[in-house]
Amino acid sequence: MTARRRRARPPLSWAKLRACFLSFPGVVESVSYGTPAFRVGKTLLARLHQDGADLVLRAGLEESEKLLAAAPDTFHVTDHYVGHPWVLARLQRLRAPDLERIVEQAWRAHAPQRVIARWDAARR
Repeated sequence: MTARRRRARPPLSWAKLRACFLSFPGVVESVSYGTPAFRVGKTLLARLHQDGADLVLRAGLEESEKLLAAAPDTFHVTDHYVGHPWVLARLQRLRAPDLERIVEQAWRAHAPQRVIARWDAARR
């Protein structure tokens, strides 16, 4: 009997990553530190790290700790981000369900309540 091989999933394309962010009302593309970024209002939700290999995500301190413990091959922090509500995600390893969950949490924490209520009502 042979072991089942797990097929490697291709990394998220920039188009899919972009579509995920822009699927949330009020999220717009922008630039931060000279790299592509996404905001809701004036709040930065994410940006491409200057190394081009990582995505800097607003995740909150508690959520960041959970991500770092659960998937250290995907999520990490640099000294610059220790103690801040950010986590870095390796784009080659980041998967759509994780991205969607993190983005929704950050969006809910920073989008206007009326926008969130309308979005929730439309999804029922």
